[in-house]
Amino acid sequence: MNKPKIFIDGQAGTTGLEIYTRLSKREDIELLIIPEEKRKDNETRSHLMDQADLVFLCLPDAAAKEAVTLVSNPDTKIIDASTAHRTSPGWIYGLPELSQARKQAIRTGKRVANPGCHATGFITVVYPLVQAGILSVKEAIHCFSLTGYSGGGKRMIADYQQSDRPFAYSAPGIYGLTMQHKHIKEMQAVCHLEKAPLFSPIVDDYYRGMATSIQLEADVDQIRQIYRDFYTSGLITVADSWQGNVYANMWADRDSLEIVVNGNENQTIVTALFDNLGKGACGAAIQNMNIMLGFDEKEGLIV
Repeated sequence: MNKPKIFIDGQAGTTGLEIYTRLSKREDIELLIIPEEKRKDNETRSHLMDQADLVFLCLPDAAAKEAVTLVSNPDTKIIDASTAHRTSPGWIYGLPELSQARKQAIRTGKRVANPGCHATGFITVVYPLVQAGILSVKEAIHCFSLTGYSGGGKRMIADYQQSDRPFAYSAPGIYGLTMQHKHIKEMQAVCHLEKAPLFSPIVDDYYRGMATSIQLEADVDQIRQIYRDFYTSGLITVADSWQGNVYANMWADRDSLEIVVNGNENQTIVTALFDNLGKGACGAAIQNMNIMLGFDEKEGLIV
């Protein structure tokens, strides 16, 4: 049996490099490698994409849109890790745990948009509560999300790791202050919300890991049970109980996501704990690749 051929367009970036590093250890696929001097040569890129069974796009939005036009082979499957196609018609939003129908659509689809990291945290905690009628699609849902600085890509990583970095970098930094973070569009669309979420992203002085939280007036045991009933397979689990503080880097270096529910009979805080480069990016992309190519969903992942 021939091994599926995989091409990573944008291998030099943070996401592309991690996907390449992970996949290079697998013996059940064949990686197509572009020569360094041809990385921006459209003819070479197009040729490799048409040879591939599956292509990862690890590019800025505009470049990802252009890259899709370079594919002429109708059988080539594409996973786009950028924001470009997450709410586009004809693209499947790649969060398979939301329903069996969505997982089947990913399995048979040709175009899958990999979720954003903050959006993964938001959707995994909000979507089941909307489906259960606990949260109304008419309300503006408040959310804050902590991330390690690797989520900002090579430039932010370099800024945080420089020896003479600003003193402020040692403390949490609230950003996206226009309240128009690029992940909000997919959060609203996938959860079918009538109002955009009130979303505050926060970056802090650690490399990887995320904690995305919402708060609501509801009984903690009822909310925890809703999640237990909803997430029964895949890479999302629900903590039975929690002792101590919740730290945003606790799920670093994993490809799974843990939902932590705390509070009391009147007020509840729900947190999605995961790795911004794991279930928030590269791990999710490889999970979708596994589904699309007929491998075990968790093949090559750290859960």
